[in-house]
Amino acid sequence: MSEATVPEASDLTDVAGPAAAPAPPEEPRRLMPLVAALAAALFSLGGNAISLVALPIIALDLTGSPLWAGVAGVFATVPLVIGGAFGGVLVDRFGYRASSIAADVASGLTVLAVPVLHATVGLPFWALLGLAFLGGLLDPPGDTAKTSLTPDLAALARVPIARAAGAQSAVQRTATMIGAGTAGVLIGLSGPMVALVVDAVGFGIAALLVLLFVPARLAARARAAADVEGDGEAVAPDAPADSGGFVAGLRFVVRSPLLRAIILLVTLTNAIDAAGLTVLKPLYASEVLDDRAMLGFMVGTFAAGALVGSAVFGVVGHRWSGRWMFAICFVLAGVPPYLAMALEAPAPVLLPVLAASGLAAGALNPMISTAMYGLIPDGMRARVFGVLTAGVTATMPLGAFLGGAAAQAFGLVPTVAACALLYAVLGASPLVLRSFDGLAAARPRD
Repeated sequence: MSEATVPEASDLTDVAGPAAAPAPPEEPRRLMPLVAALAAALFSLGGNAISLVALPIIALDLTGSPLWAGVAGVFATVPLVIGGAFGGVLVDRFGYRASSIAADVASGLTVLAVPVLHATVGLPFWALLGLAFLGGLLDPPGDTAKTSLTPDLAALARVPIARAAGAQSAVQRTATMIGAGTAGVLIGLSGPMVALVVDAVGFGIAALLVLLFVPARLAARARAAADVEGDGEAVAPDAPADSGGFVAGLRFVVRSPLLRAIILLVTLTNAIDAAGLTVLKPLYASEVLDDRAMLGFMVGTFAAGALVGSAVFGVVGHRWSGRWMFAICFVLAGVPPYLAMALEAPAPVLLPVLAASGLAAGALNPMISTAMYGLIPDGMRARVFGVLTAGVTATMPLGAFLGGAAAQAFGLVPTVAACALLYAVLGASPLVLRSFDGLAAARPRD
């Protein structure tokens, strides 16, 4: 749910080490499976963005309370931790293709249940909490599955893995921008329930794209490759899931100072962003801007800036990558939006601030993934991605709850001002923590 700095699995595809083994010579080049998988990710992640905007609005409509909106945020973010921790293990066990299809179908049904209940027997708040929990539980495995397929699909398409990873990162940013903007328009015209119906349709399209165009035979090979750990030790088919799964990924992360530092920093800032996305920004759109639909445009504007930032970094920004640039971009990505809200900026001021902050945020994930290139060995992709997802989402439930409680007790403006201050301190921390020295590896040597 964080809009700025979660190192999404889609952004980390290029850290999976060398590209997957090329497709056998007798197989012709096939570009369609890769294109279909990227399109599926666009619909799936775009659906997540629609839910991200619509569900907090529905929670506020049902309760009228920032505190209960924070509780809804807890139910939406706790499953991200659970799904991140065990999703990679399950994806490795059941296969990338099957897991992607199952996750998208289940997500679509879960999202669709909200407007169906609302239009029929009614939507009690406890039902919204349960559906939000189920929906969040399914997102990490589906995203991990699509990410883990990318190197093999790139090999089948004869596309360099770096290019495929860049396309996947662009898809992630574009999906958030389009999904959030779509949610804003639909909420403004027809309300959040219609937005969720469109969301469910998008998940269905994502499942169909993978089902029809991603070869089952290739997915089976990818699954077999994932049954081998990075050190070459085979995992017995009947071994407990943790024996070669989450624990193996966790052990790899613990041994890497840079990975540990990144996870700690992003975990803390994601707590702030979880409060912002689930409580503070919906409140700001409703109470200060007096337009609930503006929440979608706030999220979409930030995502648009991040998309441009990723592209700019790829062309010229990487020349200055390192601790200083990382810290500067981190501070600019997080502090200005909360500071603008603390000053009760109107929409014509707030939206450009969000776009500029998104521009800075767009450099962060490519910088992280470039510095981490080669750290994650073959056969460990889903496991390590699962640990990363669980790690960076660990404090999001607490952040959502504390954000709602603080807004209820102290008001919106003091709460967002405190968020700006905390973000400034955390964003500057890479300047004094030596664990971030590894980021300098992103600077070209030529």
